[in-house]
Order: sequence, then structure tokens, then C-alpha cells
Amino acid sequence: MPESNRPSDDTIAAANLSQQDETVRDFSGANAPDDLKRQSVRGGAATVLSRGAGMALQIGTTLILARLLSPTDYGLQAMVLTLVNLCSLFQDAGLSAATVQRQTLTKDEVSTIFWINIALGAFLTLTTAAMGPFLAAFYKDPRLLWLTVASASVFFINSLNFQHRSMLNRTMRYTANAKIDILSATIGSVIAIVMAALGCGYWSLICQNISLSVVQTIAAWFAMRWVPGKPRWTSEIRSLLRFGGTVSLNSFVVYIAYNAEKVLLGRYWGAAPLGLYGRGYQLANLPVQQVTDSFGAVAFPTLSRLQGEPKRLLRAYLKAHSLLVTITVPAVIACAIFADEVVRIMLGLKWSGAIPILRLLSPAMLVFALMNPMSWLLRATGRVRRSLNIAFFLAPVVILAVFVGVHYGPNGVAIGYSTAMLLLFVPLIAWAKRGTGVTALDYWDCIKRPLLAGVAGGIVAGTFKLALMNSLPPFAVFAMGLTAFGAVYAGLLLFVMGQKSVYSDLLSHLFRKNSEVLAGN
Repeated sequence: MPESNRPSDDTIAAANLSQQDETVRDFSGANAPDDLKRQSVRGGAATVLSRGAGMALQIGTTLILARLLSPTDYGLQAMVLTLVNLCSLFQDAGLSAATVQRQTLTKDEVSTIFWINIALGAFLTLTTAAMGPFLAAFYKDPRLLWLTVASASVFFINSLNFQHRSMLNRTMRYTANAKIDILSATIGSVIAIVMAALGCGYWSLICQNISLSVVQTIAAWFAMRWVPGKPRWTSEIRSLLRFGGTVSLNSFVVYIAYNAEKVLLGRYWGAAPLGLYGRGYQLANLPVQQVTDSFGAVAFPTLSRLQGEPKRLLRAYLKAHSLLVTITVPAVIACAIFADEVVRIMLGLKWSGAIPILRLLSPAMLVFALMNPMSWLLRATGRVRRSLNIAFFLAPVVILAVFVGVHYGPNGVAIGYSTAMLLLFVPLIAWAKRGTGVTALDYWDCIKRPLLAGVAGGIVAGTFKLALMNSLPPFAVFAMGLTAFGAVYAGLLLFVMGQKSVYSDLLSHLFRKNSEVLAGN
């Protein structure tokens, strides 16, 4: 939209909402494509760096807490979090995604969404707290009662910041959201470590999550100085709720599929085996989740802006998907090869039972890395119904596989999980890309170079490890093997496969000085 055709003051149109006067910035001027790319790259860099810092903080916190707490402490937390995370899928009714995806929103609609979030947060807090006795009876552990009641408070706390953070994403203020994440994670980690050192056990993990929500809410209100008005029901709100409801239902089905094994392990094997599995799963999933979340936080708003330009949208999606795979594939392969060293360094010797779990879950994590970015494209283009249908197809297959595996304990569950994801990979990708403009050749072009370079680097690193594992301590083997892996991977990808120019272009947009102001040049 040209600068001279600004919308009225009560419209927030795919643009930036000023903190003070809610004026609209326009990204559709003559230089909009380059500006949007540059802003997306810089926003992506800020988000990735913040998530990288967050991951480093999480790793450091895990190093300390794993030596202060027991597998049982983590198992109790996992039992509560399975319920809390399940309920959290409904805490904003998918309206955060709808806020970002819609091309136009009025101030009344934004305010109404805020109050809907508050109502849902209050309802989920009361409902989850009321389920405490049932959770304690299901797992046959009375400690879960008050852990559940305390954890339920996060729903109402989070409901106060959802709309503010969604507006930060919609207006592409990624740096502000990144600062909020780092600040909240830091304070939460400090609280957890201090409480664990004082002997508070599993309560240190519960209080970490609560403090995280409190800090995020306070910081979000400072970052986005917006005060909601009175709610007003309109036909557009019903449309937003339909979109958001489909997103929430999709998340619910996927969550059931991906977390059924934790419920089954806790019910039939107890807190300690569940704690081992949970730590192994966290280590396996950490690099994929962090990078996917980081890229998704930028890719989804950017792709949503490009809905009216199919060719640009397709190019942007393929580049984002390729870049994500470039980062996640080597991380997953390295975790599989150096599972022994990763667990011993990260968690300590008492967690050695998590080593085979980490290694056996690696194929599933590789599938996640290759498949999850398709959800950005489906949601950004409004194909949420297809995403839901895919989830309905995926869920029973995964649940059946882990149900069979649970009879053999945590290792059996990991085998079942990975087997199901490998079997589902090809048909789900074919289904997801249908009609989006992404061809099979496009998709293969996105993933082939990182996969081939990763396999080659993995072979070199594995040979390196076998040669040195009996003569050097775990940390030295890990450091040297990882260095060899990185050198082979980067060398093949950048020089042999000719990808150096691709990343040079990204860096040029990241560091190039902006000679034009995005609005009111």
C-alpha cells in the first residue's frame, strides 16, 4: 500500500503499531521487498542470537541443576508439565497466530482478543488446579496435588501478556521479544538454582516456570505500551476464533501424539524412568526446538505479509526452510554420535541411562527438523484445516508405536517414537506441500546439501571418536570430534556445494546500513 493511501486511525494493517499514538507504518513502498527482506534477516538474527543465548543459559542451568536434583525430581515435574502443557494449548485459543496472520485488524478487535485471553486464562487456572487430586491419584503420588495447584497459576499470568507479545511479533519488533525471553530465562534460572542449592528439590523447577511467566508479563507491558479498550463482538472476531480454534485443535492433537509416551512411562514405570527419558528427550530436542522456534518467530510473520505475492512468498519460505535445515541437521547428527559425551558433560554420571535414549530419539528429531517448517507455510497461507488433518493422521500412528514400545521401558519408547516418525515422513511432506507451489524438486533442493554434508561430517566424526575414545577424556573427545565434524560439514557445504554466496548475501543484509527510513522517508 503506497504511503499516500494510509488506512484510517482505527486500522492496524500489516504494519507497525506505534507505542504512543498507534500510527501505521507502511512496508509496501518502492523499496518494500528489500526493506522487508533486510528487516526479516535482522529480526531473524536478533531472534536466533537471543535463542542461542537462551539455549546456552538453559545448558548452563541444566549442568548445575542436574547435579543438585535427582531423576525423581525431574520426573515429578514432567508429570505435572504434561498436564499443564496440554492445557496451555488452549490458553490463547490460537488468537496469537491469528493476530499475526491477519492482514488487517482494528483496535476494537485487538482489545476484544485481549479480554478473551484473560477469560481463558482464568478458566484454565481454575480447571487445572481442580485436576490436582485426579493427577495425584492417577500417578499414585500425593506430592503432585500442590505441585499442580501452583503450576496452574501460569495460565492467568500468561494471559496478561499474549496480546502484547503478539503485537510485537506482528509489528516485527523481534529484538524487543528477544530481550524479554533472555531476561525472563535468566531470572528463572537464577531462582531455580538458588532454590535447588537450598534443598527445595522439585519445587525449584516449578518456581522457575512461574517466575518465567511473571517476568515475561511485566516486560511485555513495558515493551508494548498498549492499554486494551472495551471488548466489542464483531463478525471478524468469529472469523479469528475459527482460525485460532483450528490452530489450537491442531496443536492439541500433535501434543497428544508427541507426549503420550511420557504419560505412559510415568503411569507404568514411575517418576525415575520418566525423569531419565525426559532429560534424554530434552537433550535430543533442544537444538531442533530452539532453532525452529527462533526461525518460526520471524518466518511466520514475514510469510503472512507476503500472502498476496505467491512467488515472493515461495522464495522466502524455501530460503528459510533451507537455512533452518542447515543449522539443525548437523546438531542432530552430532548429538547421535556424541551421545555418551553429551550426557556425561551435561548431566553427569548418574544420568548414564539417558545415553541410549538420546541416541535412539535422534532419527525422530531429524524428521522434526526436516518437516516442521512446513507448518509456517500452511499457517501463513491460511491452510490450517490441512494442518489439522495431518495431525489427525499422525497422532494414532505415533501413539500406537509408543504404546508398543512402553512395554520395554524408556528405550523401547524411544525406538517406537523414531520408527513412527521415519515411516510418516515422506507421506506427510507430500500431503503438506500439495497445492502450495512447493514441488518435490524444490523440497529436495532445500534439504539435500545439509543432509549430504551432515552424513559426511558424521562419518568423519564417528571415525575420529572411535580412534580416540579410549585414550582421551570425554570432553576432549567431544571437543576434537565436534571440531572435525564442523570443519568437514562447513567445507563441503560452503565450498564444494557452492553455498558460500548464499550466506554472504544473508550477512550483507544483516550488516548493511539502512540508508532509508521504513516509514516517512
